[in-house]
Amino acid sequence: MESAERAQAARARVPRVDAYGFERPDDFDYAAYEAFFSAYLEVLTHRAVKWARLLRGSGGVRRRGTVKRYVRKGIPLEHRARVWMAVSGAQTQMEQHPGYYHRLLQGERSPSLEEAICTDLHRTFPDNVRFRRTAEPCLQRALHNVLLAYGLHNQGVGYCQGLNFIAGYLILITKNEEESFWLLDALVGRILPDYYSPAMLGLKTDQEVLAELVREKLPAVAALMDGHGVLWTLLVSRWFLCLFVDVLPVETVLRIWDCLFNEGSKIIFRVALTLIKHHQALILEADSVPAICDKFKQITKGDFVMECHTFMQKVFSEPGSLSMTTISRLRERCRAALLVQG
Repeated sequence: MESAERAQAARARVPRVDAYGFERPDDFDYAAYEAFFSAYLEVLTHRAVKWARLLRGSGGVRRRGTVKRYVRKGIPLEHRARVWMAVSGAQTQMEQHPGYYHRLLQGERSPSLEEAICTDLHRTFPDNVRFRRTAEPCLQRALHNVLLAYGLHNQGVGYCQGLNFIAGYLILITKNEEESFWLLDALVGRILPDYYSPAMLGLKTDQEVLAELVREKLPAVAALMDGHGVLWTLLVSRWFLCLFVDVLPVETVLRIWDCLFNEGSKIIFRVALTLIKHHQALILEADSVPAICDKFKQITKGDFVMECHTFMQKVFSEPGSLSMTTISRLRERCRAALLVQG
């Protein structure tokens, strides 16, 4: 069968809207996706059996070696919310504060907070049918509630652009406002501290840490950046701020988040380094600032990132050794330098 016919046949078989409600873009490669997913389905089926057995056991979901190994290989969609809640500590927080989420929504309102949230609601996932006002139920209401409650809960953060995309993904997976709220709290309050505070010091620090890691592991790329005076924030701020949402394919983002909730923020550096290292030759072709920016957009597209299972295997092998001790040391140094700069 000719490639055009294959593509047309795949387009007829693969739904135009994915399992999470996102419409596939006009340039979506249906044939490549179908080839990938037919193989990935076997992996999913095998993992589902393993997870069902684990979750039936007396140990449940505790952060131990078996769970870490299972999480890295992917959590089946039907178990994802439960596992995220357990490994992140969100379930414990929710149980220790019964009714807290609903009391936040029933308490004193903040007009400025609501205005900031409402401004971004219609910009959140316009390509997702479940967030459209015509949807029943329309997830915009749930998103508004989760963001409002979180802003009231953590007034040091309030609302920050980027949180809408993160909360939106949480709602799509949990289908539960209260669970989404506590998972957002786990991310913003514990896993990624100071990412979303007004000064965004944690976010800026981690971008500098990535620059240092690239300088150490991929010196040719670092030299290219330095030679053109490119700031890393120009290239990767969305990777960090939105945790790869709207940057990488949905299923790949969710596989990254599986590890983020279980192992913490180190996975962000592993993903970033894998993207850069795997495409190092392509990046080094750039000869100007616009060309570098374009290359960094290109490396988040295509089969390499779509094939999430293979991609995640690369994430844990390609960057090489990356200890939390190294990251903590670099964070301390980069944070101090940023504070000096003011």
